[in-house]
Amino acid sequence: MQGGELRISPVGSKQALDDFIDLPYRLYADDPNWVPPLRADVAELLNPEKNPFYGHAEGQLFLARRAGRVVGRISAHIDKLALAQPVEQGMGPGTGNWGMLDAEDEATAKALIATAEDWLKSRGMTRVLGPLSLSVWDEPGVLVKGFDHPPTVMMGHAKTEYHQWIESSGYQTVQELFTYALVIDRDFPELTNRIVAIGEKNDRIKIRRVDKRKFNDEAALILGILNDAWSDNWGFVPLTEAEIAYVGKKLKPIVYEDLIRIAEVDGEPVAFMMTLPDINEKIKSFGGKLFPFNWAKLLWWLRKPQVRTMRVPLMGVVKKLQASRMASQLAFMMIEYIRRDAITKFGASRGEFGWVLGSNGPMRSVGEAVGGTVNKVYRIYEKTL
Repeated sequence: MQGGELRISPVGSKQALDDFIDLPYRLYADDPNWVPPLRADVAELLNPEKNPFYGHAEGQLFLARRAGRVVGRISAHIDKLALAQPVEQGMGPGTGNWGMLDAEDEATAKALIATAEDWLKSRGMTRVLGPLSLSVWDEPGVLVKGFDHPPTVMMGHAKTEYHQWIESSGYQTVQELFTYALVIDRDFPELTNRIVAIGEKNDRIKIRRVDKRKFNDEAALILGILNDAWSDNWGFVPLTEAEIAYVGKKLKPIVYEDLIRIAEVDGEPVAFMMTLPDINEKIKSFGGKLFPFNWAKLLWWLRKPQVRTMRVPLMGVVKKLQASRMASQLAFMMIEYIRRDAITKFGASRGEFGWVLGSNGPMRSVGEAVGGTVNKVYRIYEKTL
């Protein structure tokens, strides 16, 4: 598609892919709150031979150029597993996605969005849900609140104008995602502490650390609980066995036994909480590059990270317990136990909980009950094609 000097073309060469990956490093160069992702990680995300997402999805990357200069990018993709989900859960038949939108100006952004829509329509899609970069498990939504501080590990950032450009392209809000910031180097509210104390007297409950010596088994157990716990959530798409193995391999370097808990009731694993040290605090100055010297700095840091912030990206309780008091009790117990270790062993003073769906009242209540306040909001939009 061409408009004036603007030309948009599909990414079809290694040079074009490099240009696609490199663009944000230029656009955000002066943004003190942007954390440059490691280029190797972005390249792997977009590589169909390495990312198992492409085992059930197809996609196309697009670049916008003006007078030969790259001025924007976007991805368009169709997830076959998402197409098979119930319509009432947000995905469903005919729903395609776009994501990874970056642009110098509104005209470029709108042209890129229109190009992604055309690609989706040409493949029979009748509705678009976005931004998703690439799946709901990666970086869903565009930032609409919380531009004044950097994102934590595995969370996205955006320019303040992006959500306005999306809305002016005819999109309506379909879901918001919240993250909660909380101070963790002081005791949680008394009500939470009482609930934890009661749970500690219950012989049916056992809260244990993960065993990294059995990493593959523990990862499969946790993600199995996740698939069950989140299966009724808006936007849910099940993780495949290949994705579970892939996620486990990617997370292993920043997984620490003291920061992940599995809850058992009557000997059955029924809940988990995963906490990650905010690696963004370390890599922010790397400029997206590990070589020649940053890899050594990172490896040394990973031996025993000392961080200000811990992030809880994943937490789940099996469906059969979700309507019970036990579910909240298990959640508070895992949060409290991890809080103690995060302070004493990793030097943390701050936590971030989320993202949490705006429609997930119980989990939002947990975030508020431990003293959390919303510090970032991401928005997902929909449009009929």
